[in-house]
Amino acid sequence: MRWHRRARHALSHSLRLRLMALFVLLALAMAAIFIGGMQYALSIGWRDAARPLVSDYVDKLAADIGTPPRVERAQALVDRLPLRIQISGPVVNWASHPQRPEAQAHLRDAERWRAQDRLLERSTADGHRILFSLSVTAWEDRPRFIGWVTLALLLLLTATAYRRVRRMLRPLDDIRAGALRFGAGDFGQPIPVRHAHKPDELGELAATINTMAADIQQMLDAKRSLLLAISHELRSPLTRARLNTELLPETEELQASRDALLRDLALMRDLVTDLLESERLSARHAALHLEAVDLNALAFEVVQSLEKPVQQDLPTGLPMLPLDPARMRLLLRNLLDNALRHTPADAPPPLLAIAPEGDGGIEISVRDFGAGVPPEQLPQLAQAFYRPDAARTREDGGVGLGLYLCKLVALAHGGRFEIANAQPGLLITVTLPPAAAN
Repeated sequence: MRWHRRARHALSHSLRLRLMALFVLLALAMAAIFIGGMQYALSIGWRDAARPLVSDYVDKLAADIGTPPRVERAQALVDRLPLRIQISGPVVNWASHPQRPEAQAHLRDAERWRAQDRLLERSTADGHRILFSLSVTAWEDRPRFIGWVTLALLLLLTATAYRRVRRMLRPLDDIRAGALRFGAGDFGQPIPVRHAHKPDELGELAATINTMAADIQQMLDAKRSLLLAISHELRSPLTRARLNTELLPETEELQASRDALLRDLALMRDLVTDLLESERLSARHAALHLEAVDLNALAFEVVQSLEKPVQQDLPTGLPMLPLDPARMRLLLRNLLDNALRHTPADAPPPLLAIAPEGDGGIEISVRDFGAGVPPEQLPQLAQAFYRPDAARTREDGGVGLGLYLCKLVALAHGGRFEIANAQPGLLITVTLPPAAAN
């Protein structure tokens, strides 16, 4: 991207830069209008006030040159005064600065002035015309540091204004950082409010966002407390219901109803367990019980507990990792259950692979060989209670918490959780960073 594109992008996305650009343009416009107006006013006033004096002085200069005009006298005037003189007529044709290009420009200016009021032109009795104009050669030869000083002062003024505007808009950075914290679920640190006793508009905005964040935190805490209380209260009646169901007579006429009731109770038990686990993992400080874990051995143990075959690609020599074994077992079990559920009977079994990352992390991937999902549904697969369309709807129940729990486990360990179509099938990747692998 070229510099002008980067500058245009920064200008269009930065309120601070737009304010500074507006300030500079306003300052330049005001300076140009003021200077132009003053020059115009002074020029008109000077011409009206100085016309008689200039006319008398030009008459004296023309008389000094003589009739007919004498070149040596004109040259003496040019050497003594900041003048340019041009003489034209039947005998004498002379210009004080004929060889300089800028002289022609000054003479043209004088011609325009002469055409307006004949102030700098005189005619002699013998038919010669003498044209006077100012010479700025001496001014042009002086060091031109005034422009640089003006530019330096303008830059200094701009830098001072930028620092002031940045200081005024600094609360926007605090508001942005606070909004990011609140969006991530961290409500412990409010947005600082400058001059809280008498805040400005940005301070009032920060205080309003803090109030909104406190209200959201209260609602989330109330929801979490209610969900945990309901889940805890449901465990006991579910356990009693399952026990009573198992005590039913195993007669032929009751067996079908008994099995169906046990399946439903098991589903409700798993739902309550998943809800409790999801609330624990989604808390700001997830309670992980870290210990040194052999990830290969844990994966092999989970695979052996399954009723269907799974392909394995487990490398040797992986280090012992500080992980929560119960949560990692839950992650592997849910990923493999999901892959087995959506793998057709005539397709290869799912593939579980564990590989070291180049930066010291660990990557766990599980791929099934089913139909996959539409690309627009991929971002929603790891959301709580999300059920995909009929192409991947499982027939044996479920409420859509399995992948959501896997994502929470990965995030609680500081990792990443990604879902992509593998064509065929679905590929789910969990990446544990080096910090979790040391």
